[in-house]
Amino acid sequence: MKPRVIYMGTPDFAVPALGALASSGICDVALVVTQPDRRAGRGKNMVSPAVKVAADARGLPVLQTATLRHPEIRQRIVDLAPDLVVVAAFGMILGRWILELPPRGCVNLHASLLPKYRGANPIASAIAMGEAETGVSLMKMDRGLDTGPVYATVSLPILADDTTASLTSRLSSAAGDLLIDHLPDLLSGAIEAQDQGAGASLTRMMTKDDGWLDFARPAVELERQIRAMWPWPRAWTTDSKGERIQIHAATVGEMVDAAPGTVVHREGRVLVATGSGSIELRRVQLPGGRPLESTALVHHPALADDAILGTIDAPAARPPLVTEEAS
Repeated sequence: MKPRVIYMGTPDFAVPALGALASSGICDVALVVTQPDRRAGRGKNMVSPAVKVAADARGLPVLQTATLRHPEIRQRIVDLAPDLVVVAAFGMILGRWILELPPRGCVNLHASLLPKYRGANPIASAIAMGEAETGVSLMKMDRGLDTGPVYATVSLPILADDTTASLTSRLSSAAGDLLIDHLPDLLSGAIEAQDQGAGASLTRMMTKDDGWLDFARPAVELERQIRAMWPWPRAWTTDSKGERIQIHAATVGEMVDAAPGTVVHREGRVLVATGSGSIELRRVQLPGGRPLESTALVHHPALADDAILGTIDAPAARPPLVTEEAS
């Protein structure tokens, strides 16, 4: 009889690992646990999590729940008597009862090189902080938030044009490979996890306000923020009327002699002055319109030469995305 594995995950990041697990042939995916359908998009239609869609396509049993505390949910999981529980971007904290349930424990595929970037937002945070590389950690779960010992890691470079979307895609594939490379040893107990060590940092959940661009900051930081905020919550500012402008893509531009937030036209390009240097706008969504590429931006009145951005309706200051913490 094959070992029984329960898989817990929700977004796109968790799909490749599920596929790799189901195709491995060395275990039985007894249950896929994911979050409920949610309303999304302009039409607010109900949308299933990516993991549910993937599990349904493979004919795997699926349990959707907003909590693991309900007695019926708990009993269903207990009755399956899993040998191993695999978690990837599930979005819920696991209680002691489930952490202690499987003989081979609960493992998590976390999208950072632990102990750096624990918590809810490791991928965007690594981009925003200017890291040269990141990766995936296969860790043994304990009651802390991504504090458990690590079985193995895989590293990937952060490319100069990586957004959270593109980096998530590459990391998700790496996570699937990492899991399968070590799955036999996880199921047999032949692998030991090592303590994370020092240098821990914690990331928090993002809100739409995290997309606000403070043009008093250096251009290099703003360019990283814009990439980190794609595809959500998206970087944004306001025009002279207080209407919101989304900045989908930008690059670091040259030095300009203007106050931060000032729009400067140069040779058909649209620059915005910052506290150090400028950013060159490459793709922007203006109020009530569709995204526009760089060549069309110079003709829009909201981005006229000498227009001022970001002086109206700035959100309240947010705490840092990343904080240092004791290991």
